[in-house]
Amino acid sequence: MRRRDFIKGIAGSAVAWPLVARAQQPGKLPTIGLLGTTPSAWKSWVAAFVQRLGELGWIEGRTVAIEYRWAEGRTERYREIAAEFVRLKVNVIVTAGSGTPAAKQMTSSIPIVFAIANDPIGRHLKYEH
Repeated sequence: MRRRDFIKGIAGSAVAWPLVARAQQPGKLPTIGLLGTTPSAWKSWVAAFVQRLGELGWIEGRTVAIEYRWAEGRTERYREIAAEFVRLKVNVIVTAGSGTPAAKQMTSSIPIVFAIANDPIGRHLKYEH
């Protein structure tokens, strides 16, 4: 091993260590609020989502927490759940369809990621900062 590579490795470890240590403290994990229709309708999507997060280094329960909430076919639940995510101070809300405008109505400070939405521009779901 060359000296430069060794020094780079040590420096990288020193920089990363506080981030790893902070991420592993209980109750201090970054939190994703996942708002969906029903667990059965989202089963395969959630599995793929969690798998991809893992591939990117975000391991559920170790480096990221995911709060799952389901509207169970009741559209009024979307607003209630979005309000709950605001109270929980999640770091991001992930949703689709009717959950998207409800989340947008409840917060302007939490980023919202939506997988599917009919006419996002027409429904004013565009990116705003």
